[in-house]
Amino acid sequence: MSNRLSTITTRTGDDGSTGLGDGSRVPKSHLRIAAIGDVDELNSGLGVLLAEPLPEDVRALLVTIQHELFNLGGELAIPGSELVKTEAVARLDEAIGHHNAALPRLAEFILPAGTRSAALAHQSRTVARRAERTLVALGAAETLNRPPQHYLNRLSDLLFVLARVLNRANLDGKAGDDVYWKSERLARSQPG
Repeated sequence: MSNRLSTITTRTGDDGSTGLGDGSRVPKSHLRIAAIGDVDELNSGLGVLLAEPLPEDVRALLVTIQHELFNLGGELAIPGSELVKTEAVARLDEAIGHHNAALPRLAEFILPAGTRSAALAHQSRTVARRAERTLVALGAAETLNRPPQHYLNRLSDLLFVLARVLNRANLDGKAGDDVYWKSERLARSQPG
């Protein structure tokens, strides 16, 4: 994008519309704007997570993801552009495999809890799922490229895995574990 914001308050949105990168204007209630907002919220959530103590490999990965999410928002803001590539989705697949390989298998559902950094990763995971749903809805109304939807799907999976990693990261001298759901059905089936 060659245009940079030099004036923040333009008052052009006072009528309930907003400008896209191609110069067109749409209502602020448009699904495209909702998708841009969800991606922006997700990126902001990752910014909060990055303010926490993190393993360096996780930190580097999240910084890369923030840049890729900015590309995704740009692709949404400029209809017809292609800024998110299949290679970005492949990088997420690789990161999921790498980080998941060191984790124990899940025998029960886990709660979005544990360490502060894990809880923040879970919170970002839920925003990624919402952003994906909004993108699916937009894709039902308009033609969109597939990689952004795939990216958000993989990112939510990765954030689930990273939350588990962060619960075990031992950053404060106390290695932890996932917080497991206490299923009433499961409790009734356990002896004693």
